Amino acid sequence: MELKKIQEMIDSKEIKAVDLKYAGLDGKWYHISFPAARLESVIELGVPFDGSSIPGMKAVESGDMVLMPDLSTAHLDPIQDYEFEGKVLRILCSICDAETRIGVKKDPRSVALRAQAYLESTGIADTSYWIPEFEFHIFDDVKYTNTNFNMGCQISSSEDKQCFPKDCVDYNGLAQSHTKGYHMDNPHDRFYGLRLQMCEIIESLNIDVRYNHHEVGLSSQQEIETELLPFPKVCDDTKVIKDIIRRIALENGLTATFMPKPVYNEAGNGMHFHIMLKKNGKNIFWNKGGYADLSDEAIWFMRGILIHGSSLAAFTNPSTNSYKRLLPGFEAPTKLFFGLANRSAAVRIPKYANTEDTKRFEYRTGDATCNPYLAMSALLLAGLDGIKKKLDGKGHNFGPHDDNVFNWPEERKATIESIPENLEGALKALEEDYEYLLAGDVFNKELIDSFIALKRKDITEVNNRPTPMEMALYYNV
Repeated sequence: MELKKIQEMIDSKEIKAVDLKYAGLDGKWYHISFPAARLESVIELGVPFDGSSIPGMKAVESGDMVLMPDLSTAHLDPIQDYEFEGKVLRILCSICDAETRIGVKKDPRSVALRAQAYLESTGIADTSYWIPEFEFHIFDDVKYTNTNFNMGCQISSSEDKQCFPKDCVDYNGLAQSHTKGYHMDNPHDRFYGLRLQMCEIIESLNIDVRYNHHEVGLSSQQEIETELLPFPKVCDDTKVIKDIIRRIALENGLTATFMPKPVYNEAGNGMHFHIMLKKNGKNIFWNKGGYADLSDEAIWFMRGILIHGSSLAAFTNPSTNSYKRLLPGFEAPTKLFFGLANRSAAVRIPKYANTEDTKRFEYRTGDATCNPYLAMSALLLAGLDGIKKKLDGKGHNFGPHDDNVFNWPEERKATIESIPENLEGALKALEEDYEYLLAGDVFNKELIDSFIALKRKDITEVNNRPTPMEMALYYNV
């Protein structure tokens, strides 16, 4: 969008403020706002800020950085803040060098922009399309505490008889127990209308929604899935969609979480990524008559992701909680192989995507604690590495396997490599396998080292604290 059109929009819609959004290494959104009348000067000069105050971004002695708005991302904030009566224009930004105004190496959004430039430079393809699947829980309320002498968590869901909110009585008998929630119908699907509201707002921002439904978790687990979205815009759209879901839940006195495993022994929240590459408008993954009608490029791309699967987990599953979801028995793939319609595979080829226009595959391991700019860029680079090297997969049992490998005998099952068992294992794998990320100068060693250091702080925070389960196991030993 041109500045002139944005200014016309500000005047016609009486927009009072502009809100600039940017992502840190941790994947969280940060923001800074200013009166709409100042927009033109901000577009030209950007907004200076202290990068040392953003985790993992900059040292305190050289903290000066600048946010540069990307006008193509400008949109009216679709949700009215109840504390501010005026309308707000939102614009996404890149974190830039204070002198050059060029995106810095550790800016996640700039990583995705460089990944797109690298894709084009390879000549393999010029565009990639992605479908992110948004799995999340909507709870009536959540209380958690983490002090020296008080630790614990209480979750309430009015859909599940086992965890009713305080003072809630199931007068109409609609709450369920001991069943799965997958595609649960009305009136048991309490938040159907809320999902429709979320989807309507998402679509108002020109992000096409494929469908929405109740997910497997009985305690109010949901899913919203988009149509194919172009990279790197899909990274921006992922942040926008997560924001809409959270804020709509809050507006209705509820709370939404994308946490991979918020509830023990129930299905967790993943973020599956469907991936397709095109060159000159043609789907390069399509080859009628090949395995699952896939081209050599598609097979090489999948092998690239699988051979780098352990180090990729550091970006696609970057939380200690991620690995509580990645357990056998919950449709959360832990084995690095591919197969047609196989939900036990890390890479699944959808059976219904059987035309040139739809042929793609789905990476099923990731979750929404990831920084989408880093996770999708890393997946793209891993796949391109596979194509460039024409990986044959020798020495790796990548498949295809079209049966449930978790039903195999243990000896045979052990022939397929597994993802790391925890975040520390993923970070160690990234330390040993990162060269593919340096292609095209997309990532650099400083970003990778800073990311690893940031995540190791999470591990320390979790490991150093006693948990309620440890109290149950060891208090009376």
